[in-house]
Amino acid sequence: MLPTMLTGADLLAKVKELADASKSELVRATGYLSTKKDGSERLNYTAFYEALLEAKGMSLGERSSKEHQRPGRKLSYATKVQFNGNLMVGRAYTALLELRPGDVFEIKLGRRQIRLVPVGASDDDD
Repeated sequence: MLPTMLTGADLLAKVKELADASKSELVRATGYLSTKKDGSERLNYTAFYEALLEAKGMSLGERSSKEHQRPGRKLSYATKVQFNGNLMVGRAYTALLELRPGDVFEIKLGRRQIRLVPVGASDDDD
């Protein structure tokens, strides 16, 4: 069972208590982690920092933590092949999936489709 995510004064107290801890230790100790489909843990840094800002009285507005795009711009979930043959997936999409530099994917080709499957994940995982 995952620990409860600390907020408000409890979060600030825990951060102060663990002042010498690494960032990953802080995120883990305050409960900002989740379990991936493969059973490994994922540290939710964005949620941690947003909660920390709110605990300090700063608000990021009504945007959800997964909206990593410019105000007013909506994701279209469509892209096109560029002049050089490359197909680009923008930062807003990778941020929604909490992908990090160095994440590795296997390219699966189907009938007029391309699937990117994280290495180690089963092909039918969503």
